[in-house]
Amino acid sequence: MGTVDMKVGLVGFGLRASLWKHVHNPGQGSEVTIVCDTSARGRADAAEKIPTARVTADLNELLASGIDAVLVLTPDNQHALVAVETLRAGIPTFCEKPLDVTLEAADLILQTAYETGTRLYVGHNMRHMPVVVQMRELIEDGVIGDVKAIWCRHFVGNGGDYYFKDWHSERKNVTSLLLQKGAHDIDVIHWLANGYTKRVSAIGDLAVYGDVQDRRDNAGRRMGDWFSLDNWPPTAQTALSPLIDVEDISMMQMVLDNGVLASYQQCHFTPDYWRNYTVIGTKGRIENFGDGPGGKISVWTSRTATGFAEPDREIGIPDGDGGHGGSDPRLIDEFLEFAARGGQTRTSPVAARQSVAAGVLATESLRGDGSAREVPALPADLVEYFEAGQPARDSSHC
Repeated sequence: MGTVDMKVGLVGFGLRASLWKHVHNPGQGSEVTIVCDTSARGRADAAEKIPTARVTADLNELLASGIDAVLVLTPDNQHALVAVETLRAGIPTFCEKPLDVTLEAADLILQTAYETGTRLYVGHNMRHMPVVVQMRELIEDGVIGDVKAIWCRHFVGNGGDYYFKDWHSERKNVTSLLLQKGAHDIDVIHWLANGYTKRVSAIGDLAVYGDVQDRRDNAGRRMGDWFSLDNWPPTAQTALSPLIDVEDISMMQMVLDNGVLASYQQCHFTPDYWRNYTVIGTKGRIENFGDGPGGKISVWTSRTATGFAEPDREIGIPDGDGGHGGSDPRLIDEFLEFAARGGQTRTSPVAARQSVAAGVLATESLRGDGSAREVPALPADLVEYFEAGQPARDSSHC
């Protein structure tokens, strides 16, 4: 951040509130000066963790507080409700992923950012995760030739505790976990393939947690109140939400606009918790085993006669300070720099919208007959604006 001093606000102090640690650096460039949360617990937690910040339940108070940037960290189905207001107020806005849980809401955020000229940044932190960055660098270096296929398997071992005991368990809040949880991986697939989904189909089911009878209303509680590795096997889970109408296993297939074929599988009742990407090109393939420190990326570029072959090369995945392998602090650093000075960023509002679009339409497919759905295009002027780094425009262009 150099010598730029920024006053930053937070809207929502719940699951992603830990990002405040990377924002709040008084005297070193940025400071959280106000937190807005509609829940008493959120406000109490904010007051305890950031005693110098003003805490309020009134969004208008935050909008009028003179902040230089804001992080929207509310539940996903409230992102547009808040981000549209912060953008209209002219406050550079960080919107946590997914952009929202409907295509209409996601498009409204982009349209508002375009019309107001206010800088918009979306928190797809996996674009800063070492394993993803390393795989992209291998692709860009031409190690495996031209990418033709990407497969992602996501083993969500903590799914029962993370997503089936609170607001994540209801369609009205997330549309689906294929969207809410999968938005990360869909975006990574798009980034590694250098293209966006144009057609998608999917299947899915509530295969396990719908049959678990131990239920309770967890309002007022948070994941730390109930998380335990002893909640195993999945059929022995306890205190699940009274209403569960999202799938716990989903599979989608994508045809990208550049011809790359991709698939994404997500399961919330596996014993292990990690994601595995396989990228196949015209000269070889890469695949990660583990997605954090201690894991590795294997590279095959030699043909073998039969059976499993040892990789031609193995690359270790490094550790990093901060959440998600060091990606969270890098994400915040990039946002604050962008909020202060503008310019190109590794994350992309257009890409964030495209991951929502793929997830929404895949959900329509799996809850229908599994047939393919076409992704509607964004207006060309919006795409041009965001891909150019959201440059300042004369008001006559709006």
